[in-house]
Amino acid sequence: MSVKYTKEHEWIRVDGKTAVVGISNYAQEQLGEIVFVELPEAGKKLDKGTEAAVIESVKAASEVYAPASGAVTEVNGALGGDPGKVNADAMGDGWLFKMTLRDAGELNDLMDADQYAVYVKGLD
Repeated sequence: MSVKYTKEHEWIRVDGKTAVVGISNYAQEQLGEIVFVELPEAGKKLDKGTEAAVIESVKAASEVYAPASGAVTEVNGALGGDPGKVNADAMGDGWLFKMTLRDAGELNDLMDADQYAVYVKGLD
């Protein structure tokens, strides 16, 4: 199960045709304390690069974009009562939604962990 990253700091972990999506540790650190998460509805069809969710922190609101095209199959309902899970474990329990991929080939444009680390280092 490999993890890929976007330049907008989303991550996607793929297992077969199903993918889990969230924001990177870098993104949650930049946002600060997360106080609200607006997730897409299950069944919503997303196109790569379109807005999928919104995360609000004490600093700002930030859009989360779909790293690939597909349909949302599940959302992390636990975030409704505890959006801070994204801060505590962005790459684990703080995942945002799961989706079925329409075209796994879209993932080829994304960065692997090493490429993303270099990209983030260049932002500072």
